[in-house]
Amino acid sequence: MTNPQRRTLAGFLADAARGRFPPPNGEVTIVPQPGPRTAGVLSFSAHAVVFTAEDPAWVHTALAEAVAEPLAAPLCPGFLTALAGRTGRTIGNVDLLTVAGRLPGPPPLPLVEIADLEHPRVVRALRFRDGVRVWTVPGGVLVLGVGVAGRWEAAVEVAPQATGRGLGRALAISARHLLPEGEVIWAQQAPGNAASVRAFQAAGYRPVGAEVLLSRPR
Repeated sequence: MTNPQRRTLAGFLADAARGRFPPPNGEVTIVPQPGPRTAGVLSFSAHAVVFTAEDPAWVHTALAEAVAEPLAAPLCPGFLTALAGRTGRTIGNVDLLTVAGRLPGPPPLPLVEIADLEHPRVVRALRFRDGVRVWTVPGGVLVLGVGVAGRWEAAVEVAPQATGRGLGRALAISARHLLPEGEVIWAQQAPGNAASVRAFQAAGYRPVGAEVLLSRPR
């Protein structure tokens, strides 16, 4: 495993949003973490990006020791546990990372913005994002904020009694209408949450890879 080029995580994300991906050569690129808040791994097809403040030599050694299959190493429990132990961070979920472009005009839902910083979705979002804004509709919540490497990120929540009506998809579409001009929106879905995966893809979000974030303990 080598570090073929010096790049930034923001650069990889910008390329992925345009459909340009690193070569599927089985290599791992190590880049500086974009800020003190979050380290992690972004995995594309047969190419992974580890963003961390740790010594690249240590990262390569930990990857080599983690698992016999090199392609699986960056997201395997052995490497993530070693990285978490080394950095004193907590391992998050391995998520599907998706992206979509901005849509013009108003959102399709009658969203009402709230300023309740005690809302559970807001509390969680503030751990990972800046400039967090939250909107509600009956049965649903939409959260927008600036997250990893300065990217715009969306998260939605649908109440159990409101599922099966397309509300998750409508919230995900609404997020695309709330973006500043020229921006794209990113969203993570747990692969096991099939309803969320389907909702975001139906809303036009394209899968680009897998991602796991390592954050500071609360």
